[in-house]
Amino acid sequence: MFGTLTTFLWFAFVLGVLVFVHELGHFLAAKRVGIRVLKFQLGFNPTILKFRHGDTEYSIGALPLGGYVKMAGDNPEEPQTGAPDEYLSKTKWERFQVLIAGPAMNLALAVVLMAVILYQGAERMAYEDKPVVVGVVEQGSEAEKVGLQHGDRIVSVNSRQVGSWEQFYMELSSKTDQEVTIGFERDGATETRAVTPTLPPGSKSRFDLGEIGILPETHPHIASIIAGEVAEKIGLKANDVVLSVNGEPITFSADLKKAIASRPEQEIALSILREGEPMAMLATPRRQGSEGLLGITIADDVVSIKPGLVGAVRMSVERNIEISGMIFHTLGGLFTRETSPKQLMGPVAIAQLSGESAKLGWLTLLALMAQLSLNLGLLNLMPIPVLDGGHIFIMGLEGLARRDFSARLKEKMLLAGFVTLLLLMVTVIYNDLTRITWIERLMPWR
Repeated sequence: MFGTLTTFLWFAFVLGVLVFVHELGHFLAAKRVGIRVLKFQLGFNPTILKFRHGDTEYSIGALPLGGYVKMAGDNPEEPQTGAPDEYLSKTKWERFQVLIAGPAMNLALAVVLMAVILYQGAERMAYEDKPVVVGVVEQGSEAEKVGLQHGDRIVSVNSRQVGSWEQFYMELSSKTDQEVTIGFERDGATETRAVTPTLPPGSKSRFDLGEIGILPETHPHIASIIAGEVAEKIGLKANDVVLSVNGEPITFSADLKKAIASRPEQEIALSILREGEPMAMLATPRRQGSEGLLGITIADDVVSIKPGLVGAVRMSVERNIEISGMIFHTLGGLFTRETSPKQLMGPVAIAQLSGESAKLGWLTLLALMAQLSLNLGLLNLMPIPVLDGGHIFIMGLEGLARRDFSARLKEKMLLAGFVTLLLLMVTVIYNDLTRITWIERLMPWR
């Protein structure tokens, strides 16, 4: 019960900040162009706190799922006095500024939060920025079935260029159970293979992120040796790179830890690389409880990032632009069926991620908030009536037509947008429910 309450509180905090920043953008822009703001509400009713300052009532609702800014004269169906401080009395350019300010604030927040994270310094796996050269093809994987081999360099997914492992994972993971075309280079020639990403055998990803069973050409290294332990006795040294255990390739530190822990008091063959020279060693992990230990600490090959303030902002902008491109590509894939709707998440999933991120520390939580803020800003710019982008789209059409549309036509357009959002909400809530184990068990069709 306490864990659920804590998760809810973190969810309320995360969503509250994002919604507040969004509505603050509308509020400040409205004030700037001289529109009278009647109400600024964070959350939905029932109202738990409110006060009035000047013309505006400020309130907080108990349901942290949104918010709104109520401006004088912003509803065509309400009586219009024609006063200069009413929303519809303003020019289209002034109304555009009010509409765009909300999403713009979310995009700015994403840049600021990402810059804060980068400024603190971070580590990332070194292979993520490297070309997609196949290091390991897992046995029985989809990649093995279509003939991908060690040393193949993957250059495209569905004709979209991928220059790094990070780009490759982003392109591939959203296409679970959908056939994709992999372009790769082998012996100077370019070839293609059709392959279907699947979930790893025996596992279930919360967001159904598929893979084809290839790993990069990277290996963990020994960070330090504990005196008196097995590793010291057999001659292992710090910085030795572990290539394989009993002939099985080792890619990440977790693989090496598992290989050692699962073989207490069993002799294992280690293939290592020491200062560029290959070596072979035999070792017998000592037993501690039910696990085997060699007396080593293990580390992956990582790169450290520690930019200055200006560099952090620049990298944040570049990073957000790159992610925005991926988001638009994913959203576009929903219409072309290249993206599975299962990738979408709703309030339940966001709540879970908020609680989990908070446990890992503030930087992880800020990273989640940056991603959600970017998504919220871009989503609101989509030309769907009801959203800010939809209102901007309608004003643009009116500008092209050189006349304002009738209230009846606008009502129909807004209704269509509402239905679209309703279908989207049903989809994301269904996805959220299927990610809860005990609820999924009640779904016989799953």
